[in-house]
Amino acid sequence: MTTVASVSTATSSAPLAGAPARFRDLLASEWIKVRSLRSTPWALGLTALFVIGSAAVSALAEVNNLRTMSTTEKADQGFLVFTAFPVPGYVTLMLVAGSVGAITVVSEYSSGLIRTTTVAVPARGAVVLAKAVVTAVLWTAVGAVISTGCFLVSQAILGEQQAGVPLTYPGAVRALVASALLAPVCASIGLGLGALIRHSATTMVTSAFALVMLPPIFSQSARWSAAVSHAMPVTAWRRLAQSWAPDPHSLAYSATVPGSWAVYVLWPLIAVALAVVVVRYRDV
Repeated sequence: MTTVASVSTATSSAPLAGAPARFRDLLASEWIKVRSLRSTPWALGLTALFVIGSAAVSALAEVNNLRTMSTTEKADQGFLVFTAFPVPGYVTLMLVAGSVGAITVVSEYSSGLIRTTTVAVPARGAVVLAKAVVTAVLWTAVGAVISTGCFLVSQAILGEQQAGVPLTYPGAVRALVASALLAPVCASIGLGLGALIRHSATTMVTSAFALVMLPPIFSQSARWSAAVSHAMPVTAWRRLAQSWAPDPHSLAYSATVPGSWAVYVLWPLIAVALAVVVVRYRDV
């Protein structure tokens, strides 16, 4: 009896080995984490309302200018892209997306949940990749809704002055897609910075500085300075969404369309890749 009891006790106290977590399980887990944050729906909803509202306000202001123009002058205006995708609204979107992307990582470090996560899933790189995928998909959907709303609202308002254009207008689709993808690009950058820095305030300040405050420092009149500016996401967005062609009479160096798309690809890839490498070799 003693032998049986001791064997039974040893068996019951031994840890049970479970199957390793699959990547789709990690995606589901990260989606639950993002959805469970009370700040997420508020941040997304208020940001969408603000950006679309800024497009409406910009269009209403443009209507006052159009009322004083002749029919020929209105035709020369073409696609009023600055009205459809206003800079103040999209700068705000960049800041919010970068901050929320950072929170998806930083919040786990501040609460200590990251220790539980790494015990359950020792493959830290896979955890970061799952976070990146969920963040990118979520903000792509949000960016698509916001950019489509901005376009429809602004063009409906401008249509009252016969200045609205359809989506088939040359360059309109590119501006729409670039504006939609700006959100996941910034969110992924914020996530990468969050994994590297791990401190809420420092991460958000660094994200805001890199995404918004740093590019205007570099002049467009010098080649090296313009090259640095063109490598920034906000400059790439402005080239894709607000500039159809370089001004031949300008002394400034203009970014290229392929180069701007490359910026969209490289920034999030580098940020996430660095995060994956760092989390493998740093303690939680």
